[in-house]
Amino acid sequence: MPKLKRSESDERATDFVESLDRGLRLLQCFGTNAGPMTLSDLARAAGLPRATARRMLLTLQYGGFVSGDGKLFSLTPHVLTLAASYLRSNQLVTVLQPVLDRVATAANEISSLAVLDGDDVVFIARGGPARVFSSGLEIGYRLPAFCTSVGRAMLGQLDDIELLERLKRMKREALTPQTVTEPKALLARIVADRVQGYALVDREAEPHFRSISVPVRRYDNVIVAAINMGAHVDRVPAKELVVRFLPLLCEGAESVGTQLL
Repeated sequence: MPKLKRSESDERATDFVESLDRGLRLLQCFGTNAGPMTLSDLARAAGLPRATARRMLLTLQYGGFVSGDGKLFSLTPHVLTLAASYLRSNQLVTVLQPVLDRVATAANEISSLAVLDGDDVVFIARGGPARVFSSGLEIGYRLPAFCTSVGRAMLGQLDDIELLERLKRMKREALTPQTVTEPKALLARIVADRVQGYALVDREAEPHFRSISVPVRRYDNVIVAAINMGAHVDRVPAKELVVRFLPLLCEGAESVGTQLL
């Protein structure tokens, strides 16, 4: 009798390493509080039995990712090697870092690169003028995609039906009095942004900040990221974002398409 071929879902289920998944979930739970956390707090946050969480923490401690005295546990700087590996191996960062630096120098403002991660955007690179950074979004900073210019620039790749369904499923909490949260209103704005080729968000993600973004497309025209520039509302008017910043961002995004696989 011929051997039945396993389906892809069966293979994923068989290959799934539950202990690794639990350990990674436990690492992520440290970000829920500032400072050391107790075993009970971590187990509760990760949804794990206390004994299981303890074994995971001891394993992570052995690997140098966690420090603890048996009662309180903290992440160690060794955790940053995971982020460093991502940044060193990420083609987007390698290709776009010179672009961010060039754009930032030309505008004398900070520029950033972001990607989608679920319903959030994550900033993975930034460029700045020669002066020391004094403000701006740090690498690793997360924001909801629906109310950010980088998020809307990337979400515009979805067709209207898929986009509306995704917006409805998202957690859409107002971050400022100006935040648009109604799905159909968001759809209309993102569709308009898609047509004009850029997204401008004014005080929706942060109360005194406005930003402008353009999508970054790889060789086959698929949007894989977005680059942006922004400024405090008292310092840079919205019109200046379009007149001065937008051409720099468009030139930068268009210059890398053939380099991205």
